[in-house]
Formats: sequence, C-alpha cells, structure tokens
Amino acid sequence: MSVSQNEGKQSTATISIGGKTAEMPVLSGKLGPDVIDIRKLPAELGVFTFDPGYGETASCNSKITFIDGDKGVLLHRGYPIAQLAENASYEEVIYLLLNGELPNKAQYDTFSSTLTNHTLLHEQIRNFFNGFRRDAHPMAILCGTVGALSAFYPDASDIAIPENRELAAMRLIAKIPTIAAWAYKYTQGDAFIYPRNDLNYAENFLSMMFARMSEPYKVNPVLARAMNRILILHADHEQNASTSTVRLAGSTGANPFACIAAGIAALWGPAHGGANEAVLKMLAHIGKKENIPSFIAQVKDKNSGVKLMGFGHRVYKNFDPRAKIMQQTCHEVLKELGIKDDPLLDLAVELENIALSDDYFVQRKLYPNVDFYSGIILKAMGIPTSMFTVLFAVARTTGWVSQWKEMIEEPGQRISRPRQLYLGATERDFVAFDKR
Repeated sequence: MSVSQNEGKQSTATISIGGKTAEMPVLSGKLGPDVIDIRKLPAELGVFTFDPGYGETASCNSKITFIDGDKGVLLHRGYPIAQLAENASYEEVIYLLLNGELPNKAQYDTFSSTLTNHTLLHEQIRNFFNGFRRDAHPMAILCGTVGALSAFYPDASDIAIPENRELAAMRLIAKIPTIAAWAYKYTQGDAFIYPRNDLNYAENFLSMMFARMSEPYKVNPVLARAMNRILILHADHEQNASTSTVRLAGSTGANPFACIAAGIAALWGPAHGGANEAVLKMLAHIGKKENIPSFIAQVKDKNSGVKLMGFGHRVYKNFDPRAKIMQQTCHEVLKELGIKDDPLLDLAVELENIALSDDYFVQRKLYPNVDFYSGIILKAMGIPTSMFTVLFAVARTTGWVSQWKEMIEEPGQRISRPRQLYLGATERDFVAFDKR
C-alpha cells in the first residue's frame, strides 16, 4: 500500500492485492491522524480489513471528544479537560457535550432548571426495586431500571422527532443519579431520598446517597466540589467500549433508554469500568506499608503475573490529563475529612510516592491514572466499592447520550454491521444418526 497526494486533490492510498489495484480516499480530521476510507474495498478488491477490537479503526465521525494519548491530551468540544474540571460545573459540561458550546447565563439557568425538573422518577418505578434481592449488585439494578424507563416513556422510541430526542436526553441525564442513589439505598435497607430542587447535580447526588429521613443533611462543599470534578472527568472518553456499544445499539434505531442500558452493561465489565475498584483490591492485597517493596519487586518481575493497578493507561502513553486534577482533589478530600490513619489510604499515598520516584515506573511512564485517585476519593467519602462503577455510569451517561444523539443526527447514518474472519468448518452434508 502507498499513500500519495496530487496537487489540489485529496490524498489517496493505493492498495494492491492479487494483481488488482484500487485507490482509497485519505480523510483528515481537525486533529489526530488521517484515516483511510476503505468502504469501497470489498467492491473493488473483494476483501475486508481485519482489526480485532477495532483498536486501529475509526468507526464514526464525531465532534465531541478528542484524545491524543501520546501527548496526554483530552479535549471536550475543544476545551482541555483540566480547564473544565477546575472552572466549570457539571451542568455546563452537560450542555457543552450536548450542544457544542458552553451556555451563557440565560441558557444555563434555563437548562439547569429543565434538568432539575426531570430528576424525579415515576412513583411506580419504586416497585422495580422490590423485585431485586437486597444483596443485588447496584449495577444490575441500574442496568435493569434504566432499560425499563422505555416502558414509561414510549414517545422516546420515535427518535426521528428532534423534540423526542432532546426530551429523552434530558430525562436520562437527570434521572440516572436518582436511580443510582436509590440502588445504593435499597442495598442498605435505607429509605429512598428524593431529589431536591435547591441543589445542583453533584450536591443532589450526594444528598440522595447520604441523607437520612430522620435528620437534616447539609452538603459538604469540599465533597460537592470533588464530586463535581469526578463527574466532569468521567463525562466522556471518545469511542471506548461502552460508548461504542451505545452507538452500535443506537444504529438499529433502538429506544435511547435501551441504548444507555447497553452502555451500562458494557461498562460493568472489570476491564472497563471496574479499574478503580481493582485499585482498592490491590491495596488490600498489599496489606501494609512494609509489604510495598516486595510487591513492587513482583510488579517488576515479568513472570510473576502481578500488576500495578491504577498506573499507566491503555490510551495515554504519557500521562492521564485527568489524573493531576484528581490527585489534587484527592488530597483536598483527605484533608477535609481529617483522614490520616486509614491503613488503605496510607498505603495508597506511600505507593504513589514510590511509583513517582522509582526509575522503573518513570522511564515507562507508568504514572498514576484517574482510576488510582478516584478509588481513594470514593472510599474516603464513604462510597462502597460496589458503587464505584455505578458512579462512573452516572457521569458517563452524559457522554453516551451526546454520542447517541450525534450518531442519530448524522446524515446517511446506517446500522453497524462488522465483518469477521471465519475460521470454522467448510460446507458439509448433514448425516442423521440412527434414531431407532
């Protein structure tokens, strides 16, 4: 294959197979590497491409999120993630991802009010929770209940109507914190706490999680700021497994609530949404500070099979741009809560210091990532590990909905239909056994 560019014309890639040659367009985005448009490859050369996991394949056009893993860059609609996490509210980021621009004051007030008015759940949805065992995983409750919302809002199925898409987007983003918090309360045997119109998105989630019917609840501003940052830092992350799942399901024209439930199911996998939980399991395995040197030695031994969880990232080959903000937030939360002698958190701080100064990790650019710090923060805030992925889903719903909406509104949008490299048996005749 060769790539050429004629003066004044689009670049093309020349592909030769079995004596046949075809030219494929090379497309350029605003940022990132060029891509070869191979849609005519089967028709012209009779072959498909092979890319397990789609790691080297651009599956769509998008204007929402851009990642440069080599440089440690994450942009939402062009804005660096650090600037948004430091300066924006989660409501502003929701508006940005959905609409492409940050809101002005009037737009923000209207949008926030609309979002708040959709936080309540239909009272009959309370009955859904009673169908789950008390020890059910909160992700199971979240996945099932979000999918069931389609039964309460059948108008969302007509996605050809723009107003229906807008309404479904607002309902999903507004209601998922309520469902998530109620899932937690249900597993604890506590009374459900309803959303409050006087609180913002992050504050409301904390209130529904930790308030009790028997006493007033005042939101800690440091914890609310931390939750706001956690939500922003997890809002979207380009075409990852769960987002691709939402797009795949959405390409069939499925109800948006079902599409987001599919994304939740994909996020549930430990290889995707469970990384921060894996960090705490690793710390529990280490046990105490004295065991860190031997643990680090095992990590360096390729034959040990021991992994350092929460360090490095599949996408970011430099540093995770979200980690610095999360690190700062982590220390703010620990200071606010006066946590100084929690063995697990002490272990995390010590492990962080060693990894940041050890040449083995520095040379390999194995810096702490967002999952390392978020697990510590959530534990310090009193959120159980079973809720970590649920909280991830609450934040990521904004990205899923934005990606779904962008896909549906794309001209010429078509159903997703991957191909395969078949390695099974060739055609053969069926021979029945003697049934006598």
